[in-house]
Amino acid sequence: MTLHISQTVAEGIAFNQLIDGRSVEALSGKRIDVLCPSDGKVFASIPQAGAADVDLAVKAARKAFEDGPWSRMPAVERGRALTRLSFLIEGAGEELAALESRDTGKPLRQGKADVTATMRYYEFYGGAADKIHGDTIPFLEGYTALTLREPHGVVAGIIPWNYPLQIMARVVGAALAMGNTLVIKPAEDASLTAIRVAELALEAGIPAGVLNVVTGYGAEAGAALSAHPDVDYVTFTGSTGTGTAIQQAAATHNRGVTMELGGKSPQIVFADADIEAALPVLVNAIIQNGGQTCSAGSRILIERSIFDAVANALADRFAKLTADAHYADGDLGPLINAKQADRVAGLVADAEANGASVIARGSIAESAPEGGFYHAPVLFGALDPKAGIAQAEVFGPVLTLFAFGDEQEAVRLANATDYGLVAGVWTRDGARQHRVAKRVRAGQVFVNGYGAGGGIELPFGGFKRSGHGREKGFEALYDMSATKTVVFKHD
Repeated sequence: MTLHISQTVAEGIAFNQLIDGRSVEALSGKRIDVLCPSDGKVFASIPQAGAADVDLAVKAARKAFEDGPWSRMPAVERGRALTRLSFLIEGAGEELAALESRDTGKPLRQGKADVTATMRYYEFYGGAADKIHGDTIPFLEGYTALTLREPHGVVAGIIPWNYPLQIMARVVGAALAMGNTLVIKPAEDASLTAIRVAELALEAGIPAGVLNVVTGYGAEAGAALSAHPDVDYVTFTGSTGTGTAIQQAAATHNRGVTMELGGKSPQIVFADADIEAALPVLVNAIIQNGGQTCSAGSRILIERSIFDAVANALADRFAKLTADAHYADGDLGPLINAKQADRVAGLVADAEANGASVIARGSIAESAPEGGFYHAPVLFGALDPKAGIAQAEVFGPVLTLFAFGDEQEAVRLANATDYGLVAGVWTRDGARQHRVAKRVRAGQVFVNGYGAGGGIELPFGGFKRSGHGREKGFEALYDMSATKTVVFKHD
């Protein structure tokens, strides 16, 4: 059964889970209302899955892995199926963009950009499926030793609400390319495009049971999935606290994990930087997706000699920013839900109460609907690096500024949080570019830029509390497989 959603996204539609190729309700019959962040109104519902639903999905994935053709299929054929899925996503692009935008509150243009990146993930992994090879190893006389890359088996993917299309794609694309089967648990706040893509996967010829989607609350469905004894590998993107709980659950069965757990990413602006080129990037890196981005450039470190000039230029830009409904396609949309909006507002209020100075605020558009979860962009002036707002991952449109005197201090400040996901370095000095890129503790470092339109080919992951393992690029294919050594004695 295909729940094809029209481009306009019908009101009040009841989405279902996809387990073993079938559209199914939760066994309990319970459902969760889906609210549009732009107005806080219910526009859809999803099943409230529990442990029993998760068990059915894992069993379907296990059967598909052990008895079905997917894991034994030639890699080139798996790749062709993923490429077909990319084409189907392109054909459903307007529908998926509208659905993603309404479900998450992000501006429609960003929903379209997410669809483009999603297509690229399946295209990339479709082409990469037959490019991962083993090795032969020099060994003893009379022996031949070689390695194979084999799938883990059943992979659990727990997907966050900020980029559901993209993050599902980077998990699913890599896992399926290597011959795994999956159970995906999207966030209860943003499950709709995950269901739709799983339906398209069936149309692409990916067999029933290979890609299953269960919906529900993290404390119920997510916890059951991460602790399930028949799951072979777990991948999670989200908060550090939840990531710790998932790792503990997976460790009960000694399962491997990939964890992408957020960031407090710095951008370092030296006095010789091209400031005019940097300014729009510095702003966009924090307001994209309302600041609800693990890799958001939430800290800007500015060389002291140009601090006032850069701070004033940023303040001028921030004062003109406007938050509006997803369909208005403004500078940024609402936050995902009331809890997140309250959390961001609380962190900002606490920082102000403790002496932090707001040097610019954006606004909420007068046309923004009542009941939406909006927060205007906020720019804090020079801060104490140890201040709460300087250390916490706010996950909202809140930017903090810091001054530094020299390169050594810049690196020290850049590394002075518990996170290490992404960093930006702005300087024309080539030697400094290399020195700082090497010394900053971050999984990705961008020089005279920030972000890469999805960066499908670029390995992504962090140091410290930002997690471990790598997604995207060929590195993800290694995470989604295991090395088997085979030794032949032939004399």
